[in-house]
Amino acid sequence: MKPLSAPGVDLRDAAHSRPWRPSPLLYGTAAVHAAAAGAMLAYPPGMGVALAGVAATHAAMCFAGLWPRSNWLGPNLLRLPPSAHDCVGLTFDDGPNPELTPRVLDMLDQHGARATFFCIGARAAAHPALVREIIRRGHAVENHSMYHRLHFSVFGPGRMLRDIGAAQQVLCDITGQAPRFFRAPAGLRNPFLEPVLCKLGLQLAAWTRRGFDTRSDYDAASVARRLARNLAGRDILLLHDGDPGIDAAGNAHCTTVLPGLLAAIDQAGLRCVTLRAVVPPA
Repeated sequence: MKPLSAPGVDLRDAAHSRPWRPSPLLYGTAAVHAAAAGAMLAYPPGMGVALAGVAATHAAMCFAGLWPRSNWLGPNLLRLPPSAHDCVGLTFDDGPNPELTPRVLDMLDQHGARATFFCIGARAAAHPALVREIIRRGHAVENHSMYHRLHFSVFGPGRMLRDIGAAQQVLCDITGQAPRFFRAPAGLRNPFLEPVLCKLGLQLAAWTRRGFDTRSDYDAASVARRLARNLAGRDILLLHDGDPGIDAAGNAHCTTVLPGLLAAIDQAGLRCVTLRAVVPPA
């Protein structure tokens, strides 16, 4: 992968790599494997117990990867830092979408709200002017992989690096700034992700609460209730401006839910900020 660069901007200092520190689960898994290998050599009849221990650690890692809000595989941003006690992180996934993203931007403008857009690299490459418009209006563009493959969570480290790195390059070239955060497709991942993010200088970001607004079998009211339930400072909320669910009238959930959600945030005395505005670099 070529070094990150953009016309007139030196991005080599914009996304420093950071050291990878294995999580306690990975240390524990390595210890169990080592102990199991030793036990099988020293006492072959105990092989069943040793293999059961290995299987249990693999099951734990699989569960951690399938739980989007887990931090068992490495750091995972679930809430804004304490210093942002009066803020909400409103985030949108899977765009840019030329049919919906402009409408979302207009709604945000009406409330003076700032949001974080996790963009798919291939869609950003197809609509670069729209990505630049997101930035122009004061929002942030972050990395949501190049192609949003549904089997992203089974990628090996090399393919993961190529996919995330390609999106990083595209978004850098379009906006002139390196994304600082990454959100995995559907939030699913595996133990290879954190080392790749460290190499690219990215931080994993999940959410506090999501409305499941990609599901057309949910109505706007149920989506809104999920997002606004126990609304509080430091929440990170997830909506989708790309591939959203549609209500019975054919309206995208993000456009029907957003006005009321923004009003609720205003009424709670909170303000919407981008992640990069309040979360310090790792």
